[in-house]
Amino acid sequence: MHELSITESILEIALRHAAGRRVVSVHLVIGELSSYVDESIQLFWQELTRGTLAEEAALQFAREPGELLCLDCGKQFPVRTRDFICPHCQSGSALPATGKDCYVDSIEVFE
Repeated sequence: MHELSITESILEIALRHAAGRRVVSVHLVIGELSSYVDESIQLFWQELTRGTLAEEAALQFAREPGELLCLDCGKQFPVRTRDFICPHCQSGSALPATGKDCYVDSIEVFE
């Protein structure tokens, strides 16, 4: 249920930056390697925004591709399969390098 806390943060950011104006849409970027589920964020958004200036605001989701960092050869490579094998050295030792984030990219407000 970590989507609840991230959705609360998204709403707080949107309302703070809207500065008393109605929020029309919020554009989010969610990393491929994050565990956030778009549908869960959307569900919490609908509940949390009731009675706020973001009540009818649409959430727009964009996915950021994930890349892994090979711990043996030091090269980054895109996530293509769930086995996380480095295509450069065939090592199975890798850590997420990009695609773990979740952030508000932009907010559209009604003037």
